[in-house]
Amino acid sequence: MEDDAPVIYGLEFQARALTAQTAETDAIRFLVGTQSLKFDNQIHIIDFDDENNIINKNVLLHQAGEIWHIGASPADKAVLTTCYNKTSDSRVVSCAAVWRMPSDWETGSHESPDDSAHNPQTLELLCHLDDSAHSNAACVLWEPMGDGKRVISLADNHALLWDLQESSTQATVSSTATLEGKGQLKFTSGKWSPHHNCSQLATANDTAIRGWDLRTMSQIYCIENAHGQLVRDLDFNPNRQYYLASCGDDCKVKFWDVRNVQEPVKSLEEHSHWVWSVRYNHSHDQLVLTASSDSRLILSNMVSISSEPFGHLVDDEELSEGEDNHQEDNQSNKKKKKVLINYSSFE
Repeated sequence: MEDDAPVIYGLEFQARALTAQTAETDAIRFLVGTQSLKFDNQIHIIDFDDENNIINKNVLLHQAGEIWHIGASPADKAVLTTCYNKTSDSRVVSCAAVWRMPSDWETGSHESPDDSAHNPQTLELLCHLDDSAHSNAACVLWEPMGDGKRVISLADNHALLWDLQESSTQATVSSTATLEGKGQLKFTSGKWSPHHNCSQLATANDTAIRGWDLRTMSQIYCIENAHGQLVRDLDFNPNRQYYLASCGDDCKVKFWDVRNVQEPVKSLEEHSHWVWSVRYNHSHDQLVLTASSDSRLILSNMVSISSEPFGHLVDDEELSEGEDNHQEDNQSNKKKKKVLINYSSFE
């Protein structure tokens, strides 16, 4: 069995924002946001056809500014959020907003596959997620497994819990938490936990990681100096409710049990430059994907801190009859293919 050839998709502009569209259940779909200072920015909707190993694309205009973060609603595949930069009074301001894709973008109304790129439609603005008191949004987090009516925005040293109403056209702040301490503290990233009835949030600021109880908007744990330099990203283990992964500019990836934050459970030093992103595979939590500005993606097999052993990637019934003599080789090949397929399970 040979592995499929890699599929490469090129963008006209540089991009740093990508997310999986989890509300779309009939396709493997990703959203990518571009960064251009001179031209209108874009949202690229990328569908991967795993049977034919090809990519189908659509392009929508995001005229508000260059996109630094993008998030997809877990309930409505047409709704998304972006954090973007715009110029106001000769200074750059980071804003956040909720958008809706045009209703006919997916109906095949374009004359050719490339028509959406040449004549792209524009996203519909539903509402803004910022105000004069809370500007400079770093990211927007959707409630995991929610109904698409609650989001959290991290702006400067504030975490704001928003209620989306009237089909996401209105947003009101229901509660806030403030990062307090010496100096100009600022959130850099965060992750909404899918556990504990979605009542907990983890945030990063500088070299620290903090946990918050969203019912009281109070801090429940703090990992000071979690990394030697800036913490870039966080992700919760989808199966083990107390396990949290982090990465940062010290080139390290660390795994924490938030019940005991004195030392990490595990630490990896596989990258040679800043680690920008860390993600668990949602189907098999021993698989952890990291991305770094050393130009490498690394897929790690973290068996010792996972909820199931690596061998469970292949079920016995998947082995066809008549191949008993080659069972060991086939099982090895099937494991490899399963790992490739489950790249789509990283969000």
